[in-house]
Amino acid sequence: MNSGPTITLLRVLFIVFTGFLGSEIGGSIWSLPKLGICAGVAFGLCVVLADKLLKGFSLRMFSSATFGLLLGLMASRLLIASGLLYRTPADVQWLISLTIYATFGYIGMMLAMRSNRDEFALIIPYIRFRDQSPNDMPILVDSNIIIDGRLAELVATGFLSRSLIVPRFILEELQTLADSHDPARREKGRLALSRLQELQRDPALTVTIHEVPVDPFAAVDSKLIQLAKILSARLLSNDGNLCSIARLQGITALNLNDLNKALRPAVAAGDEISLTLTKEGREPHQAVGYLTDGTMIVVNNSRAQVGKNVRVAISSVRQTSAGRLFFAELAQ
Repeated sequence: MNSGPTITLLRVLFIVFTGFLGSEIGGSIWSLPKLGICAGVAFGLCVVLADKLLKGFSLRMFSSATFGLLLGLMASRLLIASGLLYRTPADVQWLISLTIYATFGYIGMMLAMRSNRDEFALIIPYIRFRDQSPNDMPILVDSNIIIDGRLAELVATGFLSRSLIVPRFILEELQTLADSHDPARREKGRLALSRLQELQRDPALTVTIHEVPVDPFAAVDSKLIQLAKILSARLLSNDGNLCSIARLQGITALNLNDLNKALRPAVAAGDEISLTLTKEGREPHQAVGYLTDGTMIVVNNSRAQVGKNVRVAISSVRQTSAGRLFFAELAQ
């Protein structure tokens, strides 16, 4: 769900409304409605500009900042009421008081926005913030997940949240890939955009193209981590390094490759399984088959059975840099 056009329409309507109010105020006070319109439109533009500058400021951060500001102002009030400024000259007393309010208010906001719900519970012991269930947390999607193609099936199983967030910079990355001069990369990008459109058409899913601005000079991985923190979202990626860095920073990171490994069939030496032999092996007597997760099984004395489904007995397992490699014999 792309909220960009709706936001633009609301901004335009707000500017028109402030222009109308400006004409009414200017006409009644100064008898200059045109000047009032200009002042109203200018005011509306300033508000919209402030809104754009605060794009990365979420409602949760605003609530935390307000709470911190109140604490800072209370501390300032206590400090001033203590009589600390009693002997200060009256002509500068207001300036020192204003400085104290501004300083403690700023410190309170910064501390509150850096704090988590557990630290708030220490300040307000009788108020507990409800923990957000993992299934309620939105999922921030990396580009390699969209390219992978398994996301729709995975979400349909119910194991993941049905609220997906695709950042604008990820969409631009896919668009750049789709416009590539390399035919393979171009096809990969176009297929990814097509899959994203299919996800948006699914009525059971909420796919949001998020417009939050992040540091334009930061790497994509850094942008994803920054946005996951702002939105309190889980990060879904096939990049193992990105997931590791995100977890170190307290972000829940999900890796489809890790899930695939966890669901790998538990095959051990001595097990008998059915296997389709797809090709000849390296040795003259060998044939090769694959498990559903892509794990290779080399079957001895079976070259004549290539193309057939046979029963094999696992004889040994070898761990390689590419994963596990099984050796087997034809079952008796």
